[in-house]
Amino acid sequence: MSRDGRDVRPHRVVVLALDGLLPFELGIPHRIFGRPQDAEGRHLYEVVTCSIRPPGPVRTDADFAIMVEHGPETLATADTVVVPASYQLGPVFEQGVLTDELAAALAHIRPGTRLASICTGVYVLAAAGLLDGRPATTHWADAAHLQQLFPKIDVDPDVLFIDDGDILTSAGVAAGIDLCLHIVRRDHGTAVANDVARRTVVPPHRDGGQAQYIERPVPDPQQAGTTTARAWALGRLHEPIQLRDMAAQESLSVRTFTRRFREETGVSPGQWLTQQRVERARHLLESSDRSVDQVARDSGFGTAQSMRQHLQAALGVTPTAYRRTFRTGGDLERTDGVGTPT
Repeated sequence: MSRDGRDVRPHRVVVLALDGLLPFELGIPHRIFGRPQDAEGRHLYEVVTCSIRPPGPVRTDADFAIMVEHGPETLATADTVVVPASYQLGPVFEQGVLTDELAAALAHIRPGTRLASICTGVYVLAAAGLLDGRPATTHWADAAHLQQLFPKIDVDPDVLFIDDGDILTSAGVAAGIDLCLHIVRRDHGTAVANDVARRTVVPPHRDGGQAQYIERPVPDPQQAGTTTARAWALGRLHEPIQLRDMAAQESLSVRTFTRRFREETGVSPGQWLTQQRVERARHLLESSDRSVDQVARDSGFGTAQSMRQHLQAALGVTPTAYRRTFRTGGDLERTDGVGTPT
C-alpha cells in the first residue's frame, strides 16, 4: 500500500525457461528487473520463471538442470514475458513451427502483454507469427538463418536490440543486459536504470543501434585509441564539438580517427555524440527543473527545436511529454508514427 492509500502492484515479468536454455541469459532478467525499487523501498518488478510443462527440472546447455516451480499457466499473469535463448528449439529453429506443447503454453499469454526475447529466443516469437511485418534482431551468427526461415520479418543483423513498442528483441548473450536495462529506462527513467547498471557493474547505456559485431573490437596496442577523445567530449557536451577537435585529442588525422572510432564503438563520432546528448537531455529532464530551452543548451543541442527532433527520433516523445512521464510515473507516451503524441 502506498502512502496515498493506493494498492501498488509490481510489474510482473515472467521468464519462459525452455530446454537447452543458457543459464547466463536466464539470469539476466532476474538480475536487472530484480533490483529497481521505488522511493519507499518497494520492488518495481516481480520476476517469476516458468516452463512449458508442470513444475519440474528443465535442461540447460550446461552440465546441470534447473528446478522450475511454475508451469505454463503462469504466463497468463505476466505484464512482460521474456524468452531467453535455447539451443534445443527443435522444429522451431529448423522448420519455423511451434511444437504443440509450446503453442499451448504461449496461448496463456494475455493480449497486450509486452514480449521480449534474448538471442535465439526470437525464434519462438517468430514461429508464433508475432513478428510478421515487424523489425527484429538476434545473434549476428543466426540473423541470416532467421531471415531465410521467416521472410516476413525485417531482420536487422547489426543492432544490439530493437524496441518495437510491445515487442522487443535483442542480439546474443550480453545484449540481453542492454535490452533489459533499456526496458527499465523506458519504464522508470534514466536514474533508476543507471542505478541498476552501477550495481550490476555494466555500462549504463549502449544504444540499441550500436553494432553488435565489430571485426576489431580491441584496437592494436601499438595504435592510439579513442578513449581520451570520448572522455574529453563527455566533459563538454554543452559546447560545439568538431570532429577535428576530437581527432586532435588523440593526435590523429580526421580520417584515421573516424575509422578507429567506428572500430571501437560500432558507430560514427557524430552518431555517438548525438546518443550522449540524448542521454544528457533525458537525465536533465528527469532530475532538474531547468526549462526545455536550458536543457537543450546544456545537453549540446543548442535549441529546443533541435532537441525535440532528436528526442522524437530516439524515443518517440517530445521533451515535455518525457518530463511529464517521469514526474508523474505514467506510461511513456508514444507517437502515432508521424510525430504526433498520442
